[in-house]
Amino acid sequence: MSGSSRVGTMKKAVQQLRLETGLNCVQVSQAAADLKQFCLQNAQRDPLLIGVSSSTNPFRPQKVCSFL
Repeated sequence: MSGSSRVGTMKKAVQQLRLETGLNCVQVSQAAADLKQFCLQNAQRDPLLIGVSSSTNPFRPQKVCSFL
């Protein structure tokens, strides 16, 4: 590996580490609790839980029109 490519690689690594130091870390247990709370608060509007009416469902089977 040439010297210039090693310097470029190291610069990218340093830049990535600088970005990561600015991140706000949260414990997994806290993130899971927050996610659970969010899901419970929004369950009444979740179409996967309450279903979708057939009149507003864009994926319903199309009616077949046939001429005899």
